Amino acid sequence: MIKTMPMKYILPIILLIFSVSGLSGQNLPEAKEGKVSYITTQNIYVKFQSTVNIVPGDTLFITQDGIPVPVMTVKEISSISCVCIPISAQKLSVGDQVITRQNMLNSGKPEISAETKTPMVSEKTDTNSVKKDQTKKVKQVVSGNLSVASYLNFSNVTKTTQRMRYTFAMVIQNIGNSKLSAETYISFAHQLDAWSEIQQDIFNGLKIYSFSLNYEFNKHNTIWLGRKINPRISNAGAIDGLQYELKTGKFTFGVVAGTRPDYRNYSFNANLVQFGGYVGHDVTNKNGNMQTTLAFMEQRNNGMTDRRFAYLQHTNALLRNLYFFGSVEVDLYKRTMNPVDSILRDTTYKNDNSPTLSNLYLSLRYRPIRQLSLSLSYSARQNVIYYETYKSIVDRLLEAATVQGFTFQINAQPVKYLSIGVNVGYRDSKKDPRPTKNLYGYLTYSQIPGIKLSATISATLLETSYMSGKIYSLGLSRDLVPGKLSAGIDYRYVNYKFYSGETALVQNMGEVNFTWRIMKKLSCGLYYEGTFDKASTFNRVYINITQRF
Repeated sequence: MIKTMPMKYILPIILLIFSVSGLSGQNLPEAKEGKVSYITTQNIYVKFQSTVNIVPGDTLFITQDGIPVPVMTVKEISSISCVCIPISAQKLSVGDQVITRQNMLNSGKPEISAETKTPMVSEKTDTNSVKKDQTKKVKQVVSGNLSVASYLNFSNVTKTTQRMRYTFAMVIQNIGNSKLSAETYISFAHQLDAWSEIQQDIFNGLKIYSFSLNYEFNKHNTIWLGRKINPRISNAGAIDGLQYELKTGKFTFGVVAGTRPDYRNYSFNANLVQFGGYVGHDVTNKNGNMQTTLAFMEQRNNGMTDRRFAYLQHTNALLRNLYFFGSVEVDLYKRTMNPVDSILRDTTYKNDNSPTLSNLYLSLRYRPIRQLSLSLSYSARQNVIYYETYKSIVDRLLEAATVQGFTFQINAQPVKYLSIGVNVGYRDSKKDPRPTKNLYGYLTYSQIPGIKLSATISATLLETSYMSGKIYSLGLSRDLVPGKLSAGIDYRYVNYKFYSGETALVQNMGEVNFTWRIMKKLSCGLYYEGTFDKASTFNRVYINITQRF
């Protein structure tokens, strides 16, 4: 059993690690940009023009206000696509653009050649005209996507259901060539035979994840108004209100004030006030980048403190080919019932503002050569408690033990087109009768000679507190029409054994998917999954049409 490290040791170690400055980096391979093509409950599929120089275990990012945010890691690859595992709560949709770590590291200002560094000004030159030419011209840029998706579930033992989901995402930079910009991400979902849920409360189906305006006074001062997730304090969730950010040199200072979305249906709730601030430090050069953010947030419910916490995040190229990412969340407020209240009619509470570690994630990734990548991560988390929102079940949440886990990954590309990898995981809690262990391994050949077929075989061995299992998989994918139509097929064999003595659960699962690029910005995806066992058959069909603009 793993013992929880005392806070007095954890915080100094974290601060020491986070204070290390970035040193020289590596010569980076060609950067990659891809788009999310399909999303399931467990995986995210991303399509690239080519997956050369991408290996399983790599981290993929999205950019928000020019800041790279890690959102997923690569699990499996083919010649043009990746199967990824989400690593954040960031909401993604089909068509969203992602970048590789190499792209992220090169996302700073381009190098300026000697010929263009400083304009030569002669005695006859009008310096005012030179300044005008140097003034940054803003131009309106519009991007986004509109998608319609259908989720059909049918089987021989349950009722057939169909769920529709419509999403709209748009970013308008410099509206009318001004300094005003806007962004929105809205989805609406409903079940065809359950419209009464929408009639009772439209927010049972309507989810507004982002809806904001921002005005950039100059390169130093920016203000946002509306609902927006700030990438520097993403752990606070969406903020309905006002956000202001000041950039000076390598430092960024920000303050936020407003409310947070309703915890029941994500609608607006004026009672859930939140406010706070953050400071960030960024260093970017051709070798890599170092980014640190420290934030403090106060969240309330009907005027009472619901949660108060601090958040520290850091990413860095510690040494050549060695990358570090870490985040730590510390709660600064907790409330417990006074023990003497058991004999009194009225319950009283005592407040404690001492720091309590609620979440910790540390990750190291080492890539000694292009064909080999090693990564190690550690996580420790507890239930996040909102004392007013969850006051009826606070005692139960407080009893939950810290869950600690380790993950080790090794990915290699011994020869061209061949990739192999192993992932080992261990997670433990004092409440569990036994720890959770998993071992995952895969082998992918992305260009089978003659047929240009990509094949992946994988195996997963799993042990939890209540069961053990084995999963074996074989997947094939191919471009049927290069750049236009691609297809994939996958088979999985699942065998779960429960410690309670029940009969083992054996399932055969099959998947078929097609992605059709109808036009340059119009695409269609079709996905079928079937699960078959002795007593039942479950079928899921997913169809998505996305128009980008």
